[in-house]
Amino acid sequence: MVDFSTAANHLVILIPVYNDWHALSLLLPRLDRELSINRINARVFLVDDGSTVVPADNFFSFEYASIQSIDVLSLRRNLGHQRAIAAGLSYIEANVNCHYLIIMDGDGEDEPSDIPLLLQKCITSGDKIVFAARTRRSEGWLFKFLYQLYRVVHFLLTGVRVRVGNFSVVPITALRRLVAVSELWNHYAAAVHKAKLPVDFVPTARGCRLAGPSQMNIVGLVVHGLSAMAVFGDRIGVRLLLLVFLGMLLDLGALLSVIAVRLFTSWAIPGWATYATGILLVILVQMSLVVLVFIFVILASRDRVNFIPARDYVHLAGAVQRVYGQVA
Repeated sequence: MVDFSTAANHLVILIPVYNDWHALSLLLPRLDRELSINRINARVFLVDDGSTVVPADNFFSFEYASIQSIDVLSLRRNLGHQRAIAAGLSYIEANVNCHYLIIMDGDGEDEPSDIPLLLQKCITSGDKIVFAARTRRSEGWLFKFLYQLYRVVHFLLTGVRVRVGNFSVVPITALRRLVAVSELWNHYAAAVHKAKLPVDFVPTARGCRLAGPSQMNIVGLVVHGLSAMAVFGDRIGVRLLLLVFLGMLLDLGALLSVIAVRLFTSWAIPGWATYATGILLVILVQMSLVVLVFIFVILASRDRVNFIPARDYVHLAGAVQRVYGQVA
C-alpha cells in the first residue's frame, strides 16, 4: 500500500462547475472524509464555467480536515464542460505547484472513494494517466441504450473504444505535455488518446447524482459525443474516404459489366439497363467529387492554426479567488 502522506504531497483536485453548487456542497464533505481516511491532503480547484447561479453566502463555511484550500477560477463565459476542464488544466500547469492532479465531476457520479485507488495506480505506474474505467452506469435504460449505440458508432468511425470519462489522475509530467495538445480544447479523454500519452485504467462503478437534475441536456450530450469524435476527424475522414472509394469500385464494376454485356455478348439487354447505366455513371461522378472534397478538407485541416490551451486559455480565464483556506 502506498503511503499517500508522502507520495501525494502536492495533490490538486480539479472540478468544473456550472450552476451545480448544491450537489457540490454535498460532495466536498464526502471528499474530505475520504481524503482524511487515507491521510491525503489536497487542494481543490473549481472552474466556474460561467454559472448563472451564485452559491449561497455560507457555501464555503464548512471546516475541512484534509482539504487545505479551495480556489475558484471564474471563466469569462460559458465554454462547456470539456473546455472548462482544458482551461483549468492549463491554469494549474502554469500557476500551481503540484505533483498529481485529479479531474472529477462535482455532481457525485465520480465517487471520492475511488480516488485512493486511482492515485495508488498512478503513483506505482510512473508517469501514466490513470482513468476510471466504468464497470456499470447509474443512468436509466434509455441513456444506457443510446450510450452503447454511440460506443458502436464511435468505434466504427475511429477505431477507438469508448471506455472512460473525465475521472482520472494526471501526473505533472503528463500534464505538461497534455496542455500543449490542441485537441484538449474539444475533449479531454480523446485528446489523451490522440496525443498517445501513456494511460492505465482502474475498474470503478459510476455513482449517482447527489442533488438536482443534470446540467447536460440532450443537445449537450450530442455535442459532447461529436466533440470526442471530432478529435479523430482526420481518421474518420480517411475511413469514410476508403468507404467511398470502395463504393466507386463497386459502381465502376457494375458499369463496366453492363457495357461489356452490351458490346461483347449477344445477350438481350433489357430496356432498363440503359437507365441503370446512366444512374451508375452519375453516382460515379458524385463519388469522385466527394473523394476530391474529402482530400482537400483533410489537407486543409493540417495547415490551419489550432487553439493551444497552454497558450490561449488566458483570453478566457477570469479572476481566481480563494474561498477557503489561508489566502495565498
